[in-house]
Amino acid sequence: MKICLYLEFYNFLGGILFKDVGTGLLSSYRGQKEMLNHQNIAFVEEWNSSCDVLQINTPWLKSIYLMKKVRRQGKKVIVWSHVTAEDVVGVFRFSAPLAPIIKKYLIYAYGLADLIFCPTEYTKSLLVAYGLDPKKMVVLSNGVDLEKFYADQGLRDLGRKKYLLDKVTIGTVGLVIPRKGTGTFISLAKEFSDYDFIWYGKIYGRLLAETLPQDLPLNVNFTNFVKDEDMLSAFNALDIFIFPSFEENEGMAILEAAAIGLPIIVRDIPVYEGWLKHEVNCLKAKNDEDFSRCIKLLAEDHVLRRQICCNARELAFTRGKAALAKKYEEIYSQITKQENAYR
Repeated sequence: MKICLYLEFYNFLGGILFKDVGTGLLSSYRGQKEMLNHQNIAFVEEWNSSCDVLQINTPWLKSIYLMKKVRRQGKKVIVWSHVTAEDVVGVFRFSAPLAPIIKKYLIYAYGLADLIFCPTEYTKSLLVAYGLDPKKMVVLSNGVDLEKFYADQGLRDLGRKKYLLDKVTIGTVGLVIPRKGTGTFISLAKEFSDYDFIWYGKIYGRLLAETLPQDLPLNVNFTNFVKDEDMLSAFNALDIFIFPSFEENEGMAILEAAAIGLPIIVRDIPVYEGWLKHEVNCLKAKNDEDFSRCIKLLAEDHVLRRQICCNARELAFTRGKAALAKKYEEIYSQITKQENAYR
C-alpha cells in the first residue's frame, strides 16, 4: 500500500507560499507524514501510478484535477475537511459575501472524495448540513506529536529569557487574524496590566478585515512568525494558554498546549463540545468578561488549576500519534479493499 499525501503549492517554487506561515494546516500535514512513518506505510508527495490512495489536504484547482484523474484510474481519494465556509468569514476583506461561493465550491470538491476526514464532530455536522453524505465521513483528530510537545523547565527558562517575560504570562498561538480573537486578547491585556501577554503567530495586514491597532498595550507582544524549532520553548514560556478564536475545525494549538500541561481557556463554541470540558480539562468563556473571570479563577484556585493541567495532558495522550496511528492504518487498509467500507 502506498499513499500520496498532497498539499497543493507545498513544493511550488521551493515552498515559498508556505514559508514563515505556521498554520494548523501545515502542522496537520507534517503530522500525517510522521504518522505514516510511524506505521511504516509508504508515501510520496506527488501522485504517480504506483499509489493506491490520494489524500488531499486543500481541495483547490490542481487537487480537483488530481482527484478526478485518480478516480478514473479506479484508485481511492481521501480529502481532509480543513476548510469550511464558516471559518473563512471574518478573515479577509469581503470574505462574508464570498462565503456562499466558497461553500458551493467545497461541496463540489469534498463530494469528489471516497472518504472525508473530519477533525471533529462539529466539522462533520457542518458538512452534513451542506448536504454531503455522512456515510463518507470519518471523524479523526489531526492529533498532536507528544515527542515534539512536552513540558521542559530548561526550555521554559530559555523562552522566557528570549521574549523578556518576567511576570505571569498569558499567551496563545495562531495566525494574527480577527477570527482568532485578537480583540479579546488585546482587551484582556489592557485589563491585566500586571501580566505579560504574548501572541506567537504570523501577522497579516492589508487583506485582513481588521488590522492590529497602533496603540497596543505595553504588556502585549505579537511576535510574528515563530520557527518550528522555537515553538516548544515558546509554549513552555507560558503560564496560561488562552484561545479566544470564534471559529475552528479543531484548534491544533490547543492540543499542543494540552500536551505541555498548560491550563487552557477557550471560547465556548460548538467545535469543543464533547472533548473539551469546562472545569475538567479547560475553562470555557462566552465573552470577554468570562475570559477575565477565568484568568482570575486560575490565579486563585490552585487545586482547579492543577486538575485542569493534569486532565489536559490526559486529553493530549488520547490524541497522540500512538493513539491514532492504528486507526489511520485500519482506514487505509479498508478503503483499498472495498469501495463501500464506510457506507
